[in-house]
Formats: sequence, C-alpha cells, structure tokens
Amino acid sequence: MHQPWQPPMPMQALRLWLGVGFALVLLALVLWNLPMVRTALGPEAVTEIEADVCVVAPPTPYNPASGLPLQAARPVPADVRCPVCGMYPARSPDWAAQVIFANGDAQFFDSPLSLFMYLGDVARYSPGRSADEIVAHYVTDVPSRSWVDARSAFYVTGSTAKGPMRAGNLPAFASQDAARQFAAQRGGKVLAYADVDTGLVAQLGGQGVHAH
Repeated sequence: MHQPWQPPMPMQALRLWLGVGFALVLLALVLWNLPMVRTALGPEAVTEIEADVCVVAPPTPYNPASGLPLQAARPVPADVRCPVCGMYPARSPDWAAQVIFANGDAQFFDSPLSLFMYLGDVARYSPGRSADEIVAHYVTDVPSRSWVDARSAFYVTGSTAKGPMRAGNLPAFASQDAARQFAAQRGGKVLAYADVDTGLVAQLGGQGVHAH
C-alpha cells in the first residue's frame, strides 16, 4: 500500500535529538569514572575488562593418547603461542623450547631466550603457576633439530645468528664442541645453562620485541 509522503524532520528537531544523544554519552562517561559506580559493578567485571588488554597463552594440557611419558618433550602444536612474545613456536622449529609442569601441561616458546625470560617470572606469563611446578625444560639442538635438556645444553650469545625475534636470541646446542664450532663460524661466546644470568637475559630481551 502506498505510504503518504512524510515531510523531512525540521532542522531544529534534528539538532535537538543530536544534542540529547551527545549529552547522554557524556553522562555515561562521567558515571563510569565515578568510584562508586565501578565498585557497584564489582571488581570482577573491571578486572575482566582490563585483563583482556594482554592476551595470555595458556599451557597445553598433556594428551595421554600421544603415548609420550608425562615429562617427555613433545611436538609443538601449530596453533600455540609463546606466552612471552605471542609468536607461534611451531614456525621456528630450529629455535623452539618448552617446559613441562608436574601435571603434564606444557608451555612452548619461540626461542631459548623466551624460555629464560619465562623462567625469570613464571607467574607473570602463566598466572597461577610457579617455577616450582616445572619438572622438565627443553630446547632445540640447532644441528640436529632435536630436543635436549635445557639445563645440560650450551648457548651462544653475541653471534650473527638471527632468531625469531631477529635479535638477542640464544641458539642452543647439545654439546659444548658443537657450540664452539658455531661460535667460531658465526661469532659469539659459549655459555653453559648456569651462565645465562638475569642480567644477560634482561639485556638480550631488550634487543628484541619481547615486551609483554
């Protein structure tokens, strides 16, 4: 059925509605910033909103169907992210690292440097977890691309090798001889696990974009 023609809204009425809408927006902003209003909403609501600013990569649960021992190193899933920098460790298999928690959960990293940064502040990158719960640490041996215990591995710092973060990474090796051969070709200094201290980790972390 044909609708009768309606005249356009007068300009004065349009301006009135726009003014009312603008005033309502300002009122909502003022009310939200009042402490009493934020308290009435509850701390849970505010915390939930603010927590979304930083995406946390949760640990990957142990899969009994894999047939692997609970504390064994496991393949890096394609869709997991590094909790330190947010990158996908599966895309950098020569540099990947991981830790295993006592319940079998695993956390994967894009590089040994990210692993060391994580170990320095586990609660920050995995809320609710602690370093005491970690029962195994693994890094990728550069020559063989196989997993090796991070605590018995050797690392090269200051080489020309560019890892996932393009700077500040610590290539890992199963043997000291292999690390020395690498350093002779690419430069750098060979370090044992215990030699990678917090000062060095902080220095190297500042060279890349590992900020979280």
